[in-house]
Amino acid sequence: MESFGVMPDPYSPDVLVIGGGPAGSTAAALLALAGRQVSLVEKEAHPRFHIGESLLPRNLDILERLGVLDAVSAIGIHKPGAEFVSDRTGRSCPFPFAKALNRSRTFAYQVKRAEFDALLFRNAAAKGAWAQENTRITGITFGAPTERAVATAKTADGATLTFRPRYVLDASGRDTFLASRLTEKSINKYNNTAAVYAHFEGVTRREGDVEGYISIHLAEDGWFWLIPLTAGIMSVGFVGNQNVWKGRKGSVADVLAEKIAASPTVSARMRDAKRVSEIYTASNYSYRAHQGHGSQYLMIGDAFGFVDPMFSTGVLMAMTAGELGAQAAHVWLDDPVRGQKLAARTNRELADAMDRIGWLIYRINDPVMRSLFMAPKNTLWMRDGIINMLAGNLRGDPRAVIPILSFKAVFHTLSALHRWGLGPAMPEALPAMAAAE
Repeated sequence: MESFGVMPDPYSPDVLVIGGGPAGSTAAALLALAGRQVSLVEKEAHPRFHIGESLLPRNLDILERLGVLDAVSAIGIHKPGAEFVSDRTGRSCPFPFAKALNRSRTFAYQVKRAEFDALLFRNAAAKGAWAQENTRITGITFGAPTERAVATAKTADGATLTFRPRYVLDASGRDTFLASRLTEKSINKYNNTAAVYAHFEGVTRREGDVEGYISIHLAEDGWFWLIPLTAGIMSVGFVGNQNVWKGRKGSVADVLAEKIAASPTVSARMRDAKRVSEIYTASNYSYRAHQGHGSQYLMIGDAFGFVDPMFSTGVLMAMTAGELGAQAAHVWLDDPVRGQKLAARTNRELADAMDRIGWLIYRINDPVMRSLFMAPKNTLWMRDGIINMLAGNLRGDPRAVIPILSFKAVFHTLSALHRWGLGPAMPEALPAMAAAE
């Protein structure tokens, strides 16, 4: 057990933040800067392995406000865009962030989350939060609105701790600490996916105009991410629906190896690859809490909800929720009624952002959607509108309204024509040999 920061009474804080990932560390740092007494409790010890290694341009504004942008730049790989690669046709289509409708930030970074999360956690302590690792919150009781909550915790050496905060921010990530105890989670039946992933050396990296890009390889039964990291490391993961995993034989290592071998575009880049990490898995990628706030608490980041990681929105959503959650908690401490309204708005804004990006994600296996992605047209700025979303502009950018509505209209029209056997040929709907010709 190790703690950072100094506070008169860390066990009776204004705010208890459960979880020291990007959401929790962001919220704790901002609350401390606002003069609040905040305790940040993390179940593991930093650095620890985590996925979600590809940031978005909109992350940079938050990192700058936290005072860590230069430090993140020093540990990251410059990321000027994303590319989509089709197994069916072998073609690649780049989406440079410089083409987004909002061009105030035209690049991001790829980061090893072990380093990135540790940096944010230490930054929260440096800003004045009391931050403790290897401590798991095990229970919580909320009393009357005027009473402090009571949270119990267990340290790595078995000691029991008791916290009595005025307010609680649940940033426990996929553990969904409060959602699992106080409400229910909705698993998105349209995107009930699972992932298998690891770090590799010796994977062919992109060069030239697409150097530093994240690569999204569209496979027959799912998709891959290939994220270039420092020291020659490549993060490689496969995401597929439940049909991929039912009745599988062999270990998760066998599954990942099988999926890589079955993808002509991924296997071509991994001929000389060597795995240098454990193999990890995650399931039920898309979920959301039915009720994300109460009279003395607010769920933020993955503790509230998560969508499929295809467009790298996870860290941005978490840090955005950390900012909004810190504001809601700060206001609640002086005005609970107004703070409750801000908490509700936080959940609503994040849910709306998830829905905006989810509309694309949940259709990415559709042959019409894949065909549109692999040959984007910029009529009515549709391509630039899509890039705007890929850059992380998910909170209702008015410039994107017409481009996105136009793109949706084209998709629905072509989908209807495709079902009736009419309209232009969809390369992603053709047999693989014919599509590649």
